[in-house]
Amino acid sequence: MAKRNYYPKERLTTPLIRDTKGGELRPASWDEALNKVVAGFTQTKDTLGPTAFAMFSCSKSTNEMNYAAQKFSRAVLGSNNIDSCNRT
Repeated sequence: MAKRNYYPKERLTTPLIRDTKGGELRPASWDEALNKVVAGFTQTKDTLGPTAFAMFSCSKSTNEMNYAAQKFSRAVLGSNNIDSCNRT
């Protein structure tokens, strides 16, 4: 049986970021990309407050993944705005 390739050749292997709004995407290191995310989250939190964030988790995720999502939302983002589709 032939080995099946589950990933297309066009799959990204490095993060892409924009230096300016509407600018061109360029390859970046993981550290640079994650630092950009942290800077954006920090700016949003400083400008609009922690309630600017909300998180929605999936009932098909494991309990551990849902626990990590709510812990991240509450402890890191400072937001209690977290919900899931468990109760529907």
